[in-house]
This record gives sequence, structure tokens and C-alpha cells, in this order.
Amino acid sequence: MTKARQIGLFWVLLCCGLSALWGVFLDRASRDGKGDFKGVYYDARCLLEHRDPYKAGEPLRVYLAERQDRGFLSVVLQRTLAVDVYLPTTSIFIAPFAMLSYGIAQNLWMILTAGSLILAAFLIGNSAASYAPVLSGALICFVLINSEAIFANGNTAGIVVSLCVVAVWCFLEEKFVWAGILCLSVSLAIKPHDAGTVWLYFLLAGGIYRKRALQTLVVTTCLGLATLVWITPIAPHWMQELHSNILVNQLPGEVNDPGPVTAHASGPSMVISLQSTLSVFRDDPRFYNLASYLICGSLLLVWTVRTIRSRFSPANAWFALAAVVPLTLLVTYHRPYDAKLLLLAVPACAMLWVEGGPLRWFALLVTAMGIVSTSDIPLTILIILTGALHIPTAGQSAQMVKFVLMRPTPLILLAMGIFYLWVYVRYDSGRVATPEPAVSGQTPLAPTAA
Repeated sequence: MTKARQIGLFWVLLCCGLSALWGVFLDRASRDGKGDFKGVYYDARCLLEHRDPYKAGEPLRVYLAERQDRGFLSVVLQRTLAVDVYLPTTSIFIAPFAMLSYGIAQNLWMILTAGSLILAAFLIGNSAASYAPVLSGALICFVLINSEAIFANGNTAGIVVSLCVVAVWCFLEEKFVWAGILCLSVSLAIKPHDAGTVWLYFLLAGGIYRKRALQTLVVTTCLGLATLVWITPIAPHWMQELHSNILVNQLPGEVNDPGPVTAHASGPSMVISLQSTLSVFRDDPRFYNLASYLICGSLLLVWTVRTIRSRFSPANAWFALAAVVPLTLLVTYHRPYDAKLLLLAVPACAMLWVEGGPLRWFALLVTAMGIVSTSDIPLTILIILTGALHIPTAGQSAQMVKFVLMRPTPLILLAMGIFYLWVYVRYDSGRVATPEPAVSGQTPLAPTAA
């Protein structure tokens, strides 16, 4: 490893380490204490004890039977443990952790999360390094140093997104292909709404990449069938129960409600889908769901047609992923920790940066704003700044103020998606400078001149 790459790895480790340490502090200071990991951990414990995790209150009963802090159980944690809203395939991956005591399991989960994030960041940095090492390094480090919520809550998104990024690198670099297939399969099995459009790109790209997508589908299907063999005798009605649990969590005021009355209307735990912004104007799922699907669906249709008609090239691939990732975050339920998927937009930004001209500044602006608006520290600052504002609740102008100030993230992601979709449709990827082999002093995360 060259000295420059060693410096780059140091910055990755430092930023991720700081996030992990701060996440541990937040975990210890919170009454919820890795609430998201506790949810999937005790879901898997239910199955290991031959109890139905999708039955309302069952994971909570297992938790209370094993834990001594029942008197300090927060309302948020009670809701998290009351219903299981994850696909059954999640439990097959959590089961090895659920066989261990909770203390050991959570520590191993944090180590695995940190390791996967570091690997994903370093690989995506290597893809962007030959174009703009300093720019890509700064963006990647900013993503890593704003990952406290992932470590504090233990959400599966940290591992799911990282594995998805690793899979993309493996496919595009044509290295460790079977590892990439396995990584993408795990991502799809746990959170298909995170990795689904990435898989769809490779399916539509044709050639060897369609083969990789189909191989991934086969592996994911096998994992799903194995899970069904395990869960069906224990929870024969899991599908209906899961659907009911999802609906319960989306009721007005509940944790997954995108409306303005939810407890997490803003901040690092807010819903960032387009529904959360549209609900400010009319808090009716029939309105904001339909409007979100029409807006994002139209853009995804253009993206799909372009992907089918275009010839594959690495530049086209990065532009396609940069366009579809923001739309992925907008069209369905997501939170800021899922937005670490924006790492896939860094190579496209780096390629446009070396082109020069006004386009480089637009690329930097929308990419940086997309990353900043989904990062933990800026979102916490936003809560503090907007908390002191007294905004009238009535009137169209007041709604617009809320629209812009309280929930800017969906609008920024929409602008980012439209920009990169325009680039993907209109831009000639042949004009992009051919990357040069990395030399000493040039690495994605080293502080060298661009």
C-alpha cells in the first residue's frame, strides 16, 4: 500500500471511529439503547424460541423476560419491540447474533457495521480517486463522520448499504464477483427498498451485468426459500401479520408516519421520502402517496428507458446510479441512515468535476447538499435552529415556510435526482476524462491537490 493510500485509510478509520465513539455515547445516554438492533435481535430470539415474532407484543414479552431494566423501557422502544416490520429473511442473518447474549451481540454488530462502512468507503473512494481525490475524499469523510445514528441505534441500514456499495464496486471493477453477488443478495434480502433499484440497474444494463443480476436473484431466492422453511411452521400467518404491523406503524403519530404530526418530524430520525414533504400541504396518505409515486415514477421511467437504450460504460454506470439513488430514497419509506447510499454518487460528481465549466459546480452543489441534508450533525443543528422559530400553522405562506425550513431534505434529493438524470440522459460519457492509474500522492482520501 502506498503512503498516499495509507493516509487515505487513516482518514477513513478516523472519521468512522469518531462516529462510532459518539454513537456509543449517544447509545449509553439514551433510554432506547440501540433500539433498532434490539428490535431485530429479539425478533430473531422469538423464532429461536419457536414463538411468532409477527404476533403483536411477542418480541416485547421476550425482551421483558430476559432484561432487568423493564422499569426504564421508553415509549419508543416499546413501540419498536411491539411489532416486527422486517421481512423474515432479516432474521436468518440476525439469528447467529441472537444465539449470543445481547451484550456480546451488540458489540459484534457494531464491529461488523464499522468494518463494512470502512470497506465501502475505501472502495468507492478508489473508484473516484483517479478523477478528483481530494473532492471525493472530503465527501466520503463527511458521510462517515455523520454516521452516529447508525451506531447509536444499530439499524441494519449500516450493513445493508455498505454491502450494496461493495457489490457495485465488485461488479464494475470485475473483481471478487461472487463476493459482490453475495453482498447484493444480503442487501436485497434485508432491505430491498434500499438495494432494489441498484439491482434493477444491472438487470437493465444487459450483457454480463444482467447475468450478475440474475445470479444475485437466484441467491436471494434461495435465501428466501430457506427462511420460509424455517418460519412457516412457527408463524404460518406471518404475511398477514407483517402487513398489519406495517399499517399500524404508519398510523397518524406513529413512528413511521410521514405526516407532520409524527414524533420524528425532523432531525436525524425523520422520514426523508417525498411523502414527508407533501404531507405538509395535505396530511392524507391518498394524496401524498399518489403524488410521490407519480413524480418519482415519471423520473424512474425516463431513467429506465435511458438505461435500456444506452450502451454500457463505467461512466454511464456511475451517472445512472447517481441519478437513481436519490429517487430510491424519495419514492418509498427511508430515513437519513439509509441515505449513506449516496456514496454511490461520489464517482459521478468526481467525473463531472474534472470536466470543468459550470457543470462541475452544479454537480458539487447538488451532491454536497444531498449528503449534508441527510447527515446527522447538520440535521441536529436544523432542529435547534427551527425549534426557536414560531411559524403560524394556518395559511399557504406558513405551509411554504414549513416546506422549506422544516423538511428541506426531500426537495434537495429531488433536485439531485433530476440533475443527475439530466446528465445521464444528455451527457456524452465519452467526453469524461479517462482515469489515470493512481500514483503516490493521489488517493481518494489523501489531502493532496486535485
